[in-house]
Amino acid sequence: MENALLIGLSRQMVLERQLDVVANNVANVNTNGFKADQQLFEEYLSSGAHEDNFPGAARKVAYVQDRGTYRDFSQGSMQRTGNALDVAVTGDGFLTVQTAAGERYTRDGNLHMNNLGQLVTAAGDLVLGTGGPIVFQPTDHDINISPDGTVTVVEGVNRTDSIRGKLRLVNFADPQQAQKQGNNLYAAVGGAIPQQDIKSTVQQGYIEKSNVSAVGEMSKMVEVMRAYTQVANMLQVQSDLRKNAIEKLADVPA
Repeated sequence: MENALLIGLSRQMVLERQLDVVANNVANVNTNGFKADQQLFEEYLSSGAHEDNFPGAARKVAYVQDRGTYRDFSQGSMQRTGNALDVAVTGDGFLTVQTAAGERYTRDGNLHMNNLGQLVTAAGDLVLGTGGPIVFQPTDHDINISPDGTVTVVEGVNRTDSIRGKLRLVNFADPQQAQKQGNNLYAAVGGAIPQQDIKSTVQQGYIEKSNVSAVGEMSKMVEVMRAYTQVANMLQVQSDLRKNAIEKLADVPA
């Protein structure tokens, strides 16, 4: 009976964690470039019964264990914005940005120009090119960003094409090792070593939307809540059985 209670509690703990993951996905359904998190489960076997009247297979107690989460890096849908500075990354690449904490990486291509003429993210972080920050001149116009990330402009009134830089795209041999840092940024930690990406391309005037399926995540949330309620009911039944057993044992004459 104790095993049933412990197994039920282990399941509830995992369901609570799963609900947090699903809720975070739902909250970021409209976040540009967001990649959905998914949960991994595994069975944890514990030897619980040792009496001779228990068969070998019945001696093991199976618990539910939350092994961790992984990110779904599948491509999100493309949305046209018409903004010449917006870019959507197609492929496994990430844009490189400079933050106060160091270099970080993002799929959010909603870019802007600050009052210094620098190309920045919506949060104000500098977007890095292969030669450093990308800076525009006051007379620049007709900005063009080619699929390989090269940023060109028409300078002044002479209709002269000038290169302002090339977006620095990187990828990771194992993107699961990249660590989420908040503000839609990833950090290279542990085995996540950024390397130049020559296969990914960018689309000017588009942004990549979140790859979260709102309908799928809401359905999953309902399933998790129902499963939690079912486990809670089972635990209540087990608790009642234990209470009744104790009461009846107390009535047995000594």
